[in-house]
Amino acid sequence: MNLLRFAGVRLPGAGRGTDRVSTISRRFTHHDATRAMGGGRELVGYGINGTPCYIDCADFPFPAIRYRVVDSAICALREKELGDWKKLTLPDKKLLYRHSFCQTYAEFQHFTPEWKLAVGIGLWSTAIAILIALIINSAGYDEYPETFQEERRQAQLRRIIHLQIEPITGLSSKWDYSQNKWK
Repeated sequence: MNLLRFAGVRLPGAGRGTDRVSTISRRFTHHDATRAMGGGRELVGYGINGTPCYIDCADFPFPAIRYRVVDSAICALREKELGDWKKLTLPDKKLLYRHSFCQTYAEFQHFTPEWKLAVGIGLWSTAIAILIALIINSAGYDEYPETFQEERRQAQLRRIIHLQIEPITGLSSKWDYSQNKWK
């Protein structure tokens, strides 16, 4: 009820004092937070998902806010910019550009050596994992059980053939019982 009154909505059957909107209070909107996030910089576009953030990115080539805050030097250049561009010097043009953008396309798309750090961390992680696995295999496990000895494995194979375990698709299917040898 209070929210509707605050927004200026009249409800049918409401009491006398409920249909007036207070002129003292101010209704905040999401635009107030947007202006606060910009830090006093000029809002020039929609930005990424409507947020006024500055980022140099090829996916979003035009940031929502300018890179620098407006000062007297920029105001003078802006007045000069409204006239003939041939009268602007190269440093003036660069200053206007640097007011709006931090880096040029060539600067923010320049190849950086950050991949070396990622590959190095990946290789070090792999080396440490292999080292831990070797230590666990050498010191963490007991020796093989008796059933892994060759004579025990041969005895197990003889039992499988003698008991004819899985005679259709198993090892017993590959044994010729009449000649007593492998097929």
